Amino acid sequence: MVETPVLLRDDEIEARLRELPGWTRVGHEISRSFRIRYHGGVAMIVHVADVVRQMGHHADIDLRWDLVRFGITTHDAGNRLTEADFDLARRIDRIAAAHDASAL
Repeated sequence: MVETPVLLRDDEIEARLRELPGWTRVGHEISRSFRIRYHGGVAMIVHVADVVRQMGHHADIDLRWDLVRFGITTHDAGNRLTEADFDLARRIDRIAAAHDASAL
């Protein structure tokens, strides 16, 4: 049986965002962009993809010449925010740092 993700309340979301500088909320998604050259961005995305596969979660990713943007929401919860989204954001921050990406 698959567990239904627990939705976070607005106050819980705001508290978690305070712990993750640079991440912003847009509706029912949190997002952050990193400055990194294209090929470095590809490598960072592959690293994130491996982690999210293991988590059973994923992010929407936008790759540009010198920028990668991540958008996170829990699609299985009706595109709402859950603890898994903030766990993934913390992991993305660590991965970005490991790839020398500059946080915006």
